[in-house]
Amino acid sequence: MTHLQSLYDHTEWEEPAPGGRRRWPLVVGAAVLALLALYVVAALWLGGRVPAGTTVAGVDVGGMSRDSARATLTQSLRERAAEPLVLASSAGEVETSAKDLGLAVDVDASLEGLVGFSLSPVTVWHHLAGGTDEPASVTVDEAVFTAALEKARGELDAAPVEGSISVANGAVTVKQPVTGTRTDVQGTEDIVRRWWPSESRVEVVGETLKPVVSPGELARVRSEFADVAVSAPVTVTAGEKSFTVTPKQFGPAIVLKPDASGRITPRADEKKLSAILHAAAKKAGAEVQAKDAVVTFSGRTPSVAPHVSGVALDDASLRTEVWKAIGGSERTATVATKVTEPTFTTARAKATLPKGRISSFTTYYQPGQPRVSNIKLASRIINGTYIRPGEQFSMNGILGQRTPEKGYIQAGIIRDGRAATQYGGGISQVSTTIFNAAFFSGMQLDAWTPHYYYISRYPEGREATISWPDLHNKFTNVTDGGVLIQVSATDTQITVSFYGTKKYDVEATKSPRRNITQPKKIVDDGPECIPQAPVPGFTVDVGRILKQNGAVVKTEKYTTTYRPEDDVTCTNPQPS
Repeated sequence: MTHLQSLYDHTEWEEPAPGGRRRWPLVVGAAVLALLALYVVAALWLGGRVPAGTTVAGVDVGGMSRDSARATLTQSLRERAAEPLVLASSAGEVETSAKDLGLAVDVDASLEGLVGFSLSPVTVWHHLAGGTDEPASVTVDEAVFTAALEKARGELDAAPVEGSISVANGAVTVKQPVTGTRTDVQGTEDIVRRWWPSESRVEVVGETLKPVVSPGELARVRSEFADVAVSAPVTVTAGEKSFTVTPKQFGPAIVLKPDASGRITPRADEKKLSAILHAAAKKAGAEVQAKDAVVTFSGRTPSVAPHVSGVALDDASLRTEVWKAIGGSERTATVATKVTEPTFTTARAKATLPKGRISSFTTYYQPGQPRVSNIKLASRIINGTYIRPGEQFSMNGILGQRTPEKGYIQAGIIRDGRAATQYGGGISQVSTTIFNAAFFSGMQLDAWTPHYYYISRYPEGREATISWPDLHNKFTNVTDGGVLIQVSATDTQITVSFYGTKKYDVEATKSPRRNITQPKKIVDDGPECIPQAPVPGFTVDVGRILKQNGAVVKTEKYTTTYRPEDDVTCTNPQPS
């Protein structure tokens, strides 16, 4: 029998002496106490040091006493805290510092739990088996951290970039979407606490911002529509004519925009598509513009050239059939046509021919002046002008720029309140005479400008200077018929008469002068000086009363302020 077996065989146990106790419990107890004492001593010795192999924020403090570990951490982490800290995201990065972020390391808190007496078997085993990599205990001034992060959003945050698909250039162009990011302040604070100062670059925590349109949606639209749309030209058949439009031509009219959910439904910009198709149709002769009737005069005898009907593509048919062809494999569209008529038909032209004189006005001038030549030239050009019902008359539009090549000569004008010369000078008298004829015929007065100062040959407040290109004389024919303008100019006078269908009886009104302003005396020795006689400035109101069958249907009032014509004496010798 072995010794071990004898221990299990109680018959072999030694019986205690009479009146005594067994000895083995004492032996076992003593051994246990000895082991406990050894455990306590080991725990005391191990608790005074950091577990071997332990690092705090990457600083090796394993096996050090609390004081040594504190000193080592303080020195090392102070140096690291002074180094730049880079915060990075998928959008960019920003270099900052622990101070700017309100960060600091609590050394004592970092060592908490690493040094200290404990009888816990887990703690003792931890000391015996070796330590781990521990983060530092970081304190954060949250207000400072939040403010710094908000300031850095320009580099760290990015809005999502929407993708797109287009066929505007006649080929498929796809721009892939890019996700955005928005930095989460609290999440970033937590991650910085974990990795700083062991890491000098920390990836911020951010919310992913998805674009509205997904890459899959762009791929679907390309496959189902865009590639088909640009695959070949579309042939449009209209009656006996046909023409072709290429993807490059119709591409700008295709709209591939997403709705709020990010789904793209191809559609046509109908206005653009119609304009593109009509232009192509006209170029190919498949569409012909209707032409107005034309009224001409020999003296006051009219003749009417009849209107010409046109042919146009039917818009509804055009949009529907061409769109089908653009989005399908069948690349031919057959569209309906229709006959079009102009606004000014032969019947309307004849019905609105002038019936008689509706107004006339005459102004006078001294013979032999250079301006008379310009007046006669402009009068010949304007004479015989016919204004259809609803049409606007523009004197600058008819005459264009006054140049010597057109026969105009230099004559007097007013420039900045002083007498000067210019090619075409003097035709403001033509403009003023036309203005008064329009005034008394009941025309809608659209644009006119009185002279800088008052000129006695014109009625007060009812005159219109003109200059190329910005001073205009414009009016619209609001009578019930067309209006023929006849202009005759002699050596001493110009008369303008309007022939049409009388609609209004017109009465002119004028107020007394007010706000009289006296001219200044000016002595000028400049070589271009032109003498001026003094004329006071003043304000006057003019008006017109429009009547039909004796009843007033409209009243109008216009206020004109003339500045004084200064008394100019020229001291430079004047040419003889």
